[in-house]
Amino acid sequence: MAKKRFAVLGNPVAHSRSPEIHQDFARQTGMELSYEKILVPTGKFREVATDFLALDGVGFNITLPCKGDAFAFVDHKSSSASKSRAVNTVSVDSNGQIHGDNTDGPGLVRDLVHNLNWKIEEQRILVLGAGGAVRGILWDLLQASPRYLHLYNRTLSKALVLTEQMADARMTAVDTGDLEDCYDLVINGTSAGLSGMVPRVPKKVLGKHSRCYDLVYGSGATVFNNWCSQINGCEVADGLGMLVEQAALSFHLWFSEEVHTGELISTLRKTGSS
Repeated sequence: MAKKRFAVLGNPVAHSRSPEIHQDFARQTGMELSYEKILVPTGKFREVATDFLALDGVGFNITLPCKGDAFAFVDHKSSSASKSRAVNTVSVDSNGQIHGDNTDGPGLVRDLVHNLNWKIEEQRILVLGAGGAVRGILWDLLQASPRYLHLYNRTLSKALVLTEQMADARMTAVDTGDLEDCYDLVINGTSAGLSGMVPRVPKKVLGKHSRCYDLVYGSGATVFNNWCSQINGCEVADGLGMLVEQAALSFHLWFSEEVHTGELISTLRKTGSS
């Protein structure tokens, strides 16, 4: 029997660790699958996705910058995908209908609550950034019942658009003057760290009990997490756990199988997560 064919689609995609993550899940569940990395040329997502499914593709993941393209591509969308207007997991049902889900937000919540034992419920949350990575997590954070969520972006208008999109009274787009002191949880969704920079946010947002999470991950501590640690010794975490948890949720959508993630996260961290 031929192996079931899966892939991750994006641009760039060479760095993706999704193949080894899903092969670990397959090993855990006694399955055999093929999982590829497929580079999507600019403007060619629909063609690449259609060709993949036509050539015995069963399902695929999507990484940046194609999650909006995937949202437009699918026939049916989950609640999380609809609210975030982004799809990172595609599957095909027995009737040939193409389904789109967003496992990024639920993956983040699982990492925060189950792996890190951090609270979301009744917490005062500050999210930095208003790009695609942030758009994919907001709805699911709100489903986890924070006291409120402040969204801060260098360009306020972009944060306002996302706030209107979520339509939740607990979420507010804030300008610099509206930022509060000592949030319980600060989540960095900006790309500043990729340039070796820290988001332009005042130090007052961090208190001794603040916890800081960077959606990006790497072989060492991120620039943002180093900054948070230096200010008040804040507890910090990066997005590696989210990466594995969102993959586990994708695997469950495809196979209805639960997998263990803790050992894999530790292994990936030891072997370098860049």
